[in-house]
Amino acid sequence: MNLNEEVEVLKSVPIFAKMEMAKLKLIAFTGERMNYSEGQELCHQGDPGDAMYVIISGEARVDVGGRFHILRPGDFFGEMALIAPSRRMATVKAVAPVRALRIPAEDFQTFLLEHPTVALAMLKAIILRLREVEQRIDAWMA
Repeated sequence: MNLNEEVEVLKSVPIFAKMEMAKLKLIAFTGERMNYSEGQELCHQGDPGDAMYVIISGEARVDVGGRFHILRPGDFFGEMALIAPSRRMATVKAVAPVRALRIPAEDFQTFLLEHPTVALAMLKAIILRLREVEQRIDAWMA
């Protein structure tokens, strides 16, 4: 997949959806391209949360304490690690070969300092994401 295709996937990520194309290209350019085989873990619960991942192709399964959901191209996880790194709360494992863009928190924080309007838009999107996660948890508990 080339840079322009990765940018198109990034545009589908809510926290990046309203970014200018040039800024999306910077994010894609600084990200690390990662490949995972079926059954391989992208991250493990308790690991340091030091990056966000965007699924470019394939499928991965998120296990949050025995509750599962599937990530497909355009889906993402670890976005909170970009702002406030902490331990991973879930294990994510490839259920089919996965290509992902890993966006390191340290690099992204430097980007945000240079582009403060992106930081504000991203914070709004993260709040919406938190609300979505809360609703998912409430549904699991019901």
